[in-house]
Amino acid sequence: MRNIQFFSTDTDDGVVSVVAKTGPGEHRTVKQIPVGNAPRGGVKFTKDGRGFVCNTSQNTISEIDAVALNEVRRIEVGHGPRGQGLVPGDKYLLVSNSGSNTISVVDLELNVEVHQIATGRDPRHMGISKDGTLAYVCIWGGGYVSKLDISALADGNPLGVSELAQIPVDREAHPYSLGIDPSGRRVFVANTQADYTTVIDTATDQTHRVDVASTGGRGVAFTPDGRHALVTVENSSTIAVIDVETLAVTRQIPTGSGPRGLVVDPGDQTVYVTNFARAGMMAAHPNFAPNSLTMVDLTSAPLDRDEGTFTYEEITVGYGPCSVVMFDLDTLSEPERLRRLNRADTSA
Repeated sequence: MRNIQFFSTDTDDGVVSVVAKTGPGEHRTVKQIPVGNAPRGGVKFTKDGRGFVCNTSQNTISEIDAVALNEVRRIEVGHGPRGQGLVPGDKYLLVSNSGSNTISVVDLELNVEVHQIATGRDPRHMGISKDGTLAYVCIWGGGYVSKLDISALADGNPLGVSELAQIPVDREAHPYSLGIDPSGRRVFVANTQADYTTVIDTATDQTHRVDVASTGGRGVAFTPDGRHALVTVENSSTIAVIDVETLAVTRQIPTGSGPRGLVVDPGDQTVYVTNFARAGMMAAHPNFAPNSLTMVDLTSAPLDRDEGTFTYEEITVGYGPCSVVMFDLDTLSEPERLRRLNRADTSA
């Protein structure tokens, strides 16, 4: 039996919904964790199960516990926090402040913001390289991706973080979120106001455009083998499947209404997609309700060609789900889990 939990950031309810998974098709909602107003972005988890989510309307981030399933504390950051990046080593968290036009550096040992870095207008979601030396941040209002040198954080020097480049997308495209492919060679950027995904070559910073047939790019994930990028396209209620090598769109997977965040469970190759469901949107797959997670079995039909139909499931979460992440409780030792549960009981 598996011991997986999915955390859905439900913006309109001000909660993080927790869905437990014990096996294929075995899901149940176990809790809704109240956080701050208008939580946004996926929860970022440290290896020991400390999770962080942005409270966009309160200028804070909430820490939640993956074991006790409660809010632990709130940390003040800049105005309008929307996106985060956890730096390898779990000592620092980067937070994009869309209202302040800054990136906060949060020390997770001190639980306090220790520095802010100026950016362009309205920074959104980001990705951090596996080696912890670079951060790529979508500058939604500026139409570019900011490439940051964050290597100084390895030496405990937040003041040493600096911008290396501004990689142009298009001012009218509004880059929203991105994902670094597992090989580290390419960055895939989802644009809300362009009918293409921008792909950045990390070695040269050169860009390519991949036509995804509709505006409304929101989230980026990758198949476990790294061969395909999966980009949610909100306005067409689909996932665009892109071959990472050829940059060809190989098919479109229908989802529920208004897909935004997504995550892939590598254990059974199922993708989980949040259905944000803006008013007036029609579901490409009409059997699924708004405010839910659509689950697509990626092994049930080919990804490299438009053939066959996929197998779906669904589970309802809170209102306005914008992001979803996965945490495997089996990565924690049993003594650590018991310690966390006992601490939660003591503080209750």
